[in-house]
Amino acid sequence: MVQHLTAANPDQKHSFGILLKQWRNQRGFSQIDLAVTSQVSQRHISFLESGRAKPSREMVLQLATVLEIPLRQQNLMLTAAGFTPIHAETDLAAPEMASVRKAIDFMLRQQEPYPALVVDRYWHLLLANDAATRLLTTFIGLDQLQAHFCTDGKINLMRAVFHPQGLRPFIVNWEEFSEHLLQRLHREAMAEVEHEQSMSTLLLHELMSYPGVPEIWHTTNHTAQNTLLLTIHLKRDVLELQFFSTIATLGTPYDITLQELRIECMFPADEISDRTWKQISPV
Repeated sequence: MVQHLTAANPDQKHSFGILLKQWRNQRGFSQIDLAVTSQVSQRHISFLESGRAKPSREMVLQLATVLEIPLRQQNLMLTAAGFTPIHAETDLAAPEMASVRKAIDFMLRQQEPYPALVVDRYWHLLLANDAATRLLTTFIGLDQLQAHFCTDGKINLMRAVFHPQGLRPFIVNWEEFSEHLLQRLHREAMAEVEHEQSMSTLLLHELMSYPGVPEIWHTTNHTAQNTLLLTIHLKRDVLELQFFSTIATLGTPYDITLQELRIECMFPADEISDRTWKQISPV
């Protein structure tokens, strides 16, 4: 189903001018840079940021395009400027998503016998092929996944990786792998203008409350010079696997849900892992 955000709230914490200035600074634009790129006078940019001028709907979208502001945040800027948001957030199971779901399902099937999964911007697992489900449940029981790592019926992969009862005990290169994920989540949180209250920041704070995680955050690990890619190295009893991943996004989305989808495909990092994985995978 399609969900449209509500219109402007007069008591909203941030004005359009404040949001514009925050995004401009985040993108490394001076007022002159933004003026030249968007073909607007610097004086007008200054007036918009100070609140002395009110933008038109077209101006909001023009500046948002130049600053490459995500669709969700564009809606917030439109709301702050007094306009109705224009970008929908459509459930992936909605009928109008049928062609997209068909394409994603095709990608997931084609990735077999290797794992592939689809996550949203907050690392909730939305879709997975049989191989990805098998990989997760090889190390974490299904009941445990649902009991400890679900939010609104969706497994959160960050929780599943970092929680002491999740994948963490089975990740051989835990320090290196977890540091990379923490840095990635931190960048995602900081990319949101209201990052102090964002769900990404709340998730980061939750992970930092787990035992040993703050120490990882304050420690810099250096990968060996001859390492081509960071892998996840998993081991449980005699089973040992190493995977690297590729991440794909959908091109030119007009919908918030589609813009925020990430499709992650995993591949064996060496011949031993490839052979081992195929031996435990159904024909």
